[in-house]
Amino acid sequence: MSETAQASAAPTSIQSEIARRRTFAIISHPDAGKTTLTERILRAGGAIQLAGNVRAKGERRRTKSDWMGIERDRGISVVTSVMTFEYGDCVFNLLDTPGHEDFSEDTYRTLTAVDCAIMVIDAAKGIEARTRKLFEICRLRDIPIVTFINKMDREAQDSFALLDEIASTLALDTSPATWPVGRAAQFVGTYDIRTRELHGPAKELPQSDPRMVALSEELELVEAALPPFDREAFDAGHLTPVFFGSAMKEIGVTDLLDALVAYGPAPRAQPSESREVKADEGQVTALIFKIQANMDPNHRDRMAFARVCSGRLTRGMRLRHVRTGKQFALHTPQFFFARDRQLAEEAFGGDVVGIPNHGTLRIGDTLSESEDLRFTGVPHFAPEILRRVRLDDAMKAKKLRQALVELAEEGVVQLFRPQDGLPPIVGVVGTLQLDVLQSRLKGEYGVSIGFESTPFTMARWITGDRAKVEAFAMTNRSSMADDLDGDPVFLSSSAFMMRRTVEMNPDLAFHDIKQIGLASVN
Repeated sequence: MSETAQASAAPTSIQSEIARRRTFAIISHPDAGKTTLTERILRAGGAIQLAGNVRAKGERRRTKSDWMGIERDRGISVVTSVMTFEYGDCVFNLLDTPGHEDFSEDTYRTLTAVDCAIMVIDAAKGIEARTRKLFEICRLRDIPIVTFINKMDREAQDSFALLDEIASTLALDTSPATWPVGRAAQFVGTYDIRTRELHGPAKELPQSDPRMVALSEELELVEAALPPFDREAFDAGHLTPVFFGSAMKEIGVTDLLDALVAYGPAPRAQPSESREVKADEGQVTALIFKIQANMDPNHRDRMAFARVCSGRLTRGMRLRHVRTGKQFALHTPQFFFARDRQLAEEAFGGDVVGIPNHGTLRIGDTLSESEDLRFTGVPHFAPEILRRVRLDDAMKAKKLRQALVELAEEGVVQLFRPQDGLPPIVGVVGTLQLDVLQSRLKGEYGVSIGFESTPFTMARWITGDRAKVEAFAMTNRSSMADDLDGDPVFLSSSAFMMRRTVEMNPDLAFHDIKQIGLASVN
């Protein structure tokens, strides 16, 4: 092939590969069946031979997507798992987000790396608080939503009532793609409204069966009262296709995957400080949205998860680490399937790869083939709980310092170093994060800790003229700390004291959100 032909063929190859990518998250309220659905999706995609069961005991409970000890013990997801597999000529990157609200910050960062989301709803409980919050995060980013109403094999609300609740609670138009055949113990499958086909055991039902008679009557109402699927409205985040099923019985799972193949969005443009970066651009760019240490305790590894935002990434290439200005060599980029992994010889815009490193990469970092740009939209939120760390064995003080830095870089907790030299303070959204910190310090680092209360209830990042920030810090030394990046943080004993401090310092700004990777002091 001539050089001209090669030059013209390469972009086409990149574009066709990127068009095959489907990068999505699964969001839900705890106990709606998200982890079970994840397992069934992976099984349907051929990624595993036997799906786990979060309610089983012993080894059977060790689900593929929940690898951390505390997750296996409690049957919950508290970190984001990344899983890559192929289905229907598409490459899927599935990001299984934490279901527990105490880990909302990790979930928010994960949602910056996806192009659509599957919203799982319990058929009996409908829209729950956590579902509503996660949906609002998706709405802020205009992320298209596919809805899966789960547990139709149990007692459930009326299907029309569930659709009405989605529409009224989330202000989201609904368009049923499938419809349940039977309810609770009589649930035997779904009817595909688009192809007019029965799926599951329902295919064996005679037309005289009462469930088929009821189905015929309900479909008349569906066609008369509910809008057909509109691709443009879906892409804009205004309409959700709705699927019914039972993850536990593996009914409706392939319907979801087929829908993502058919009209799941290809990788979207990503916002940076200077411009939008399109996935099919020739130059490679990537955003670090997650750090995870010790996924393999035997190797004490540290993995940065990167969303490839554009171009074709290849193993061995060198990228610019924008925050430091240094070159970073991609010796062993990896695709993940929870605890299993393989070398990624190449990856394209939309893919998620793991990059082993020794502390060089942080959440919010940008990697670029040449352009000096920074991706945006990856925040830190002010913690709601502040605790001092009490070390049980003073001989392990150095090990504790190292461990706290590594876990703070992951986003497990936020770390604040008091400027008056007192022991470090950790900040979290919820108490379960403290349990995770304690468990991981003991299990992965051999360090036993406890927690002590602090006089502080609020933390705010300070920005403004450098001299004025430094003067404020000197005056309020006992209430000042530095975060992981060395940025100044004011710790307040109450909301009243915070308001008073803000009023008395009009030249300074006090922030409850910090944009990761950006300088905070002028």
